[in-house]
Amino acid sequence: MIAHAELTPTPGSEEHHGWSLQDLPFEHIDRAGVRDDETLFYLLVSASFIESGSELYTRNLIEHYAAFPRVKRWLAESWEPEELRHGRGLAEYVRAVWPEYPWDTAFREFFADYRRLCNAEHLEADPALELAARCTIEMGTASYYRMLHEAVREPVLRRLLDHIRRDEVRHFKHFYRYLRAMRSERTISRWRLARCVLKRTFEMTGDDGWHAFRHAYRFRHAGRGPTRAQYRAWRKQVRGIARAHFPSRMAAEMLITPLDLPAAWRRRSTQVAAAVIRRAL
Repeated sequence: MIAHAELTPTPGSEEHHGWSLQDLPFEHIDRAGVRDDETLFYLLVSASFIESGSELYTRNLIEHYAAFPRVKRWLAESWEPEELRHGRGLAEYVRAVWPEYPWDTAFREFFADYRRLCNAEHLEADPALELAARCTIEMGTASYYRMLHEAVREPVLRRLLDHIRRDEVRHFKHFYRYLRAMRSERTISRWRLARCVLKRTFEMTGDDGWHAFRHAYRFRHAGRGPTRAQYRAWRKQVRGIARAHFPSRMAAEMLITPLDLPAAWRRRSTQVAAAVIRRAL
């Protein structure tokens, strides 16, 4: 569990936080422990595709925050390189465990499809609300990688996932700090923030996962695409992992944090949100 105090950013430098792919001993992966795990294969490939497409939504965000130089600089100099590093790390792991899989070709086809879906129209018109939306997305990614970290046993993968998970929590803190700065300059109702958080939470169950899975599957099965039924079957397997390992309490705390509720309300709201998440799983 991540305490509320850990989620609350404190003033400090915005230096690039470093770990590198050279730190990870890909040559020592226990391939026998993961190679036959079909569910894990699609989880990692799908995540590697979406993370490797970060330049698309970073470009949109940089334009969206053109009037906010500090946010714009952090997005360009820290957030995008770190997101792309996640994609490279996951892709490198896939190549090491499944060397026969044509990751580069599969990604190019995915990216051509994904770029049509990823545009500025999906951003909130109000820059403060988009920061709340970003907090929600970082909640989703941090929880996703925490879940995988808890579910897998292969040491190199666990180390990679822990690096990524920590990055995503730190990204959440940055977006939250910028949100609080904007709220200190003008009033934004908690109701508007809550609607934005809920909207973006429901959107995370949308088509991104299908597009990534579809392209991952095609290049694993000689160009034969999956049916929606096969995708639903895979999602069912993922829900089984989530029921056992998804950090519901952490996710609830991160969902509630952007609302800046009074302490008593925050505790109760977190309990309710965690219960809803567990029930949804």
